[in-house]
Amino acid sequence: MTLQTTATGPTSYDDLARATADLETPYAVLDLGAFHANAEDLVRRAAGTPIRVASKSVRCREVISRTLALPGYAGVLAFTLPEALWLARDIDDVVVGYPSVDRAALALLAGDELLASRVTLMIDSIEQLELTAAAIGPGGPPIRVCVELDASLRLVGGRVHLGARRSPTHTPAEAAALAQSVVDHPRFTLVGLMAYEGQIAGVGDNQPGLRKHAVRAMQRLSARELAGRRAAAVAAVREVAPLEFVNGGGTGSIESTAAEAAVTEIAAGSGLFGPHLFDHYRRFRPQPAVHFALSVVRRPSPRHATVLGGGWVASGAIGPDRLPTPVWPRGLELVPAEGAGEVQTPLTGAAAAQLRIGDRVWFRHTKAGEVCEHVDALHLVADGEVVGTAPTYRGEGKAFL
Repeated sequence: MTLQTTATGPTSYDDLARATADLETPYAVLDLGAFHANAEDLVRRAAGTPIRVASKSVRCREVISRTLALPGYAGVLAFTLPEALWLARDIDDVVVGYPSVDRAALALLAGDELLASRVTLMIDSIEQLELTAAAIGPGGPPIRVCVELDASLRLVGGRVHLGARRSPTHTPAEAAALAQSVVDHPRFTLVGLMAYEGQIAGVGDNQPGLRKHAVRAMQRLSARELAGRRAAAVAAVREVAPLEFVNGGGTGSIESTAAEAAVTEIAAGSGLFGPHLFDHYRRFRPQPAVHFALSVVRRPSPRHATVLGGGWVASGAIGPDRLPTPVWPRGLELVPAEGAGEVQTPLTGAAAAQLRIGDRVWFRHTKAGEVCEHVDALHLVADGEVVGTAPTYRGEGKAFL
């Protein structure tokens, strides 16, 4: 069903509950008013730098397509090669954000001129390049390649590492050497460079407590260091071959990444859905756009209400911030001893005593796209009404990771 593209604003939980009262739980909704407000705010923050949609933070083709139709968005950053090949049947610019060792998918890419013209592989080392070359074989269309520069902050001679452990290619000289190896191979065409600063983009700088001051200091230092190193790496790689794009950033770092002259595009996706991981940033606050509802099936005590399911736990380092948050009715909390369970989640708090069997509780996920791994569709709500549905990857029978 076509996704309605107009809504006057975010929908209240009362209106979401009324609009979806006939649906059977568990289900998830996309509030179109909040979604479009978030999409516009990301573009505002990017200040003219195009945004490449990070598909892992969406995992719904309909929403990806509708986002790409909005001003300020261009291309997709996929998370696996099979996913990229699937998306590229309809989308003409898909960069795979992570290296692939899927030999079947690499062979499919290498034998299809249309897909080869639309999909860009990520390469971060000579070892990765050699495996890819062996998988694609000697003949066929040129394969587009992006080299990945590690964007982490390394201190004390590398003994302190702040950021995601991604590419082994860290220095401008290492990037240029890898780029030269790509160019020297007859099957590859070097088209891009990527560097993702997860220690800035994915870590909130306004978290409760004193930790936020350390985070802010780290991010200031990291942004300065990376801006210089990324510019030098881009210049060094461009001495080897021209680049179509230089990708960087994420939802949490758009302003600082867009300020770098060397960066030509920013990858973002989580900011479209506004999961609760992004509640603690000073520069922006996305509207919660995706919510899921579960039903109360037990009243184990006057102070507790238990919903069926709920263990929609986010990836990442284990901790309470990986758990979904009950947000409506207000005044509910997870029980620390059980958390969010596989088949049941007990809730406590001031509102728990008012819940009855059959009532519904609304939650927000920690992360964005992962919620779509639990439902077959997003129910689309605009101005207090369900106006359509959009199948998730799961709803289309796809499970890429």
